[in-house]
Amino acid sequence: MEIKKLGEFALIDLIKVDTIHNKENVVIGIGDDAAALIPAPHHLQLVTTDMLVEMVHFDLSTTSAWQLGYKSIAVNLSDIAAMGGQPTHVVISIALPSYLSVDFVVSLYEGMKEICHEFGVNIVGGDTVSSPNGLVINVTAMGEVDPKKLQRRSGAGVGDLVVVTGALGDSGCGLELLQQGKWTEHGFFQPLVTRHVTPRPQVTAGAMIASSGSTSMNDISDGLASEANEIARASHVGMRIYAEMIPLSAEVCAAARALGKDGLEYALYGGEDYQLVFTIPPQQFSLLSQADLGTKLTVIGEVIEERHGVLLVDEDGAESLLEPKGYNHFRQ
Repeated sequence: MEIKKLGEFALIDLIKVDTIHNKENVVIGIGDDAAALIPAPHHLQLVTTDMLVEMVHFDLSTTSAWQLGYKSIAVNLSDIAAMGGQPTHVVISIALPSYLSVDFVVSLYEGMKEICHEFGVNIVGGDTVSSPNGLVINVTAMGEVDPKKLQRRSGAGVGDLVVVTGALGDSGCGLELLQQGKWTEHGFFQPLVTRHVTPRPQVTAGAMIASSGSTSMNDISDGLASEANEIARASHVGMRIYAEMIPLSAEVCAAARALGKDGLEYALYGGEDYQLVFTIPPQQFSLLSQADLGTKLTVIGEVIEERHGVLLVDEDGAESLLEPKGYNHFRQ
């Protein structure tokens, strides 16, 4: 059935089922003019929003409705994680072309509900409208953080280590495989595509890093080069990052060889990994590295004086400026 036959209010009744996973901090959810929420005492409220536009952020020929729903929430939870916070609620606004089926919309929300259930996040409201062109999804996520653990981009200091979670470049490589239609040719391509269409935000790691004395943090949405430069600029410092220390998965290395590319390029400029890059004093890192964060930590460099800029050091020891050439909507 097409959604234009079902109607707006019947559609809302259909999708609002199973949207509250933590009832203790919700007085009113979906159904009234606004949600009524109970904040944690003595915590800061975090709010972030991301918009996904068809044929700009996603292509329905290469991603399923469920995957798109999951990812639309994941990218917002990653922002909360980068602030050291715990996500609590989301509000979802969606502009739907009338030709989409009800099954598509139900599957979209099933993906959203799945990741919300995983992280104990409530869906407490939003808006549903028609779109004359493509599909548009806007998610606003809320979270909470102890003020003492709040993470910014602006706290890095000279002598801190530069550290990342997980492996980098998988998502950017997965996207290229999808765009070229080559992802089914080799078995090792499947994990890369999965990491692009259903990225997992590092919520647990972000909170533990923030509790361990980190001085700045950023999520890797636009590529490591861009995010490292953002921290350096906000903190008025430089960085020295070692290319051979940047963690690459076996899959991205194999795929890069098959495509005639350099896996490091995906890590630096591919984006949408939704891992974390952070700075931390060496003594604090030695303690953090012993904890179980559910993901691997890799030291990739150190913070240096601002006058040096952000440098990439190759395997031969040669240094070059690491330009922030990640994704930019308005770059020519």
